[in-house]
Amino acid sequence: MRLTDLKAITIVAAAIAAFIAVHWIYFKILCIAKDKNLVDNPDARKLQKTPIPVMGGIAVFFGVAFGIMAGYTAGGMLGVEYDIILLPVLAAMVVMLYVGALDDIRGLSPSSRLLIESLTMVGLIYAGGGCIDTFHGLWGIGSFSWWIAVPLTIFVGVGIINAVNMIDGVNGLSSTLCLLSSGLYGIVFLKSGDVANATLAFSMAAALVPFMIHNIFGLRSRMFIGDAGTMVMGLLLTWFTISLLKSDSPITFYEDANNVNLIAFALAVLCVPVFDTLRVMTMRMVRKKSPFHPDKTHLHHIFINVGVSHFITTMSEVLIMVVVVFTWFLSVLLGVSIDGQLYIVVAAAVVFVWGTYAVLRYHASHHTKFLHWLVNFSVKTHLGRKDWWKRITAWLDAPEDKIRSMKEVNEKGVADANKVDPFDLMEEDRKKVLDFMKGRAEVMVYDIFENSGADGKYVSAVLESEERQGTIRVIQRDSKGIPTIVTLS
Repeated sequence: MRLTDLKAITIVAAAIAAFIAVHWIYFKILCIAKDKNLVDNPDARKLQKTPIPVMGGIAVFFGVAFGIMAGYTAGGMLGVEYDIILLPVLAAMVVMLYVGALDDIRGLSPSSRLLIESLTMVGLIYAGGGCIDTFHGLWGIGSFSWWIAVPLTIFVGVGIINAVNMIDGVNGLSSTLCLLSSGLYGIVFLKSGDVANATLAFSMAAALVPFMIHNIFGLRSRMFIGDAGTMVMGLLLTWFTISLLKSDSPITFYEDANNVNLIAFALAVLCVPVFDTLRVMTMRMVRKKSPFHPDKTHLHHIFINVGVSHFITTMSEVLIMVVVVFTWFLSVLLGVSIDGQLYIVVAAAVVFVWGTYAVLRYHASHHTKFLHWLVNFSVKTHLGRKDWWKRITAWLDAPEDKIRSMKEVNEKGVADANKVDPFDLMEEDRKKVLDFMKGRAEVMVYDIFENSGADGKYVSAVLESEERQGTIRVIQRDSKGIPTIVTLS
């Protein structure tokens, strides 16, 4: 059997092991998070209206680590030698996991996080044996000394980690983007013969698959990846970027053979988190606020505020990434210079990331016909209403339903003295519905049922009551006269 086939088997074994590991441990972590109240509570800048377990990053970390061990074991049995030792990467992942989990549970100041991230990058640079020490001929610049390379690598690494963390605001967004990014990196590593990094990249992609499925399709089985997960994913994408761009990378032969700008490629793969974060931080500084001051000005926020569903929001931003990567690839095929490739990627990212935000914000502020069409399109394509989607959700939630039913049996017999007056419940739900609608141009009634935190049996009554009082206005009804799109008057 050829060496390339053995390498492929090793990588596949690692990916399968990562997938199985996350699938096995997911509900165990979910139960622990719910029992210990380790949840992401709603606040003014968050899109969910109910507490959601937030320890999904631990499951992803476990899967990646298990994939690495399986890959090294399979490689040893098949005689595949790894040129890179991934132990420093695993150690850095542990640090990011701990810091992220601490931030999820207790909260950390931005300065503390930046310090720890910077120190972790320093350790990774020296233990991992590489940093971004060349521009690969971009603007005529080749290799440069370590006192420039190290600070540059730290800046890039901290930037990527925080950029990935900042886009984690919509179900499945960060995990889907990171899955695709790691997959693209994995393909490049595999093509270049870098089996160690290819194993790591595909292990990361495989570990994200079961988590992403539950995060998008699940309801009671949904669990956020949290800062622990985004910081681990950001660190891995940073490592892939360093491995791609360092001077002794085996991938550099692509540049010589095909006139490929690897910097432009990396920027295209990471265009959504990087350029959205740059725009947000710039806007904050223009408003004389801290660039790390949390708000609701990210691209996914404006999608949700105009009434677009979480799924369509995720797919829209994934499409932006795909378009920018394809634009870069097309520039390579057309023989554009390495400088020109970078300019094209930057221009495409600005147009599609910044431009999308500007267009959506304009239509939201002017309540245009396009806005109404967009919301109506989101209603018609809201897959959560489809029978096949509901069946998938029920299947994914089945283990959680079993656990919950067991708890209900154990808690049965509690005194009825704790019962609350139905009127009080409806009043509480009225506040939840109105709070959910604040700041949104047009709102799908389905989203109110799913994401407002109000009891579903009271939502219709609340909407009917508020419409009579003139608090809300119905934009669209279905064939039976039931409201489908509403807005605050």
